[in-house]
Amino acid sequence: MKVEDRIQPIATFSIVAYDPGRQEWGVAVQSKFLAAAAVVSWAEAGAGAVATQSYANLAYGPDGLYMMKRGMSAEETIASLIEPDEQRETRQIGVVDRNGRAAAYTGSECHAWAGHFVGDGFTCQGNILVAGTVEAMAAEFERVRGGEGELADWLVAALAAGQAAGGDKRGRQAAGVLVVRENGGYGGQTDRYLDLRVDDDPEPIRKLGQLVEMHHLFFGKVDSENVVPLDEVAADLQAMLRRTGHYQGKQTGQFDDATRKALWALVGEENLEERWNGTGDVIDRVALSFLLDRFG
Repeated sequence: MKVEDRIQPIATFSIVAYDPGRQEWGVAVQSKFLAAAAVVSWAEAGAGAVATQSYANLAYGPDGLYMMKRGMSAEETIASLIEPDEQRETRQIGVVDRNGRAAAYTGSECHAWAGHFVGDGFTCQGNILVAGTVEAMAAEFERVRGGEGELADWLVAALAAGQAAGGDKRGRQAAGVLVVRENGGYGGQTDRYLDLRVDDDPEPIRKLGQLVEMHHLFFGKVDSENVVPLDEVAADLQAMLRRTGHYQGKQTGQFDDATRKALWALVGEENLEERWNGTGDVIDRVALSFLLDRFG
């Protein structure tokens, strides 16, 4: 028996998409398959994004990104990936290239229902599905993209719409969302802006949505129009910091060096340093509200 004959099909529905506004590429996936996102989802800023599923050929991920980074289109990449693959009729793949062009492939031996929908800058695909799942995902993505939120939110919304339409007919287990952009990672040193996974949960898409909201809190971009002068909240901060044990001074209402040092220590403990770096005369209102709600 060949190794390929022992591989279980990765029955899933996924969406691969590009946001030209923020220059982001992303993949979101749900499946009745443990830790599905670790297998399905691949993306690199300046190259594109890939979802590889069904009897997944994992080489499609890194190889596809390599091809697109060097200028191949989504369609050319898929053709180059499947042509030498003797098991190509069992494969399914969705691709968006570095210019936002989308393409997909569903092999003739993928288990029913299997298919894909290619739109402008995105593609949805799935196998072993309730019919209508892929179409519902595409319609929801087209409805929400460009509106409130960002690519990660729109991708998860598409997953939720697919699940509501039927989803993987075997049930639910895992979900994930991966979004990349240049220097988008923690500290600006990688392109992995967001990589969240729910590996085993009875409602993985619901949990994934919660994780995306948490990511927005801890790592979201600070809105320069939504900040609070530190002098205006110094007394509240000192009272809070005395309760947490970070500040032992008097409650003067002055945001002095001791108060700044104490606040910076608490911000670091709560992983909010992407929202306030300890300098300046203002603090992000989202971070401030979180701290006051939790410790105030």
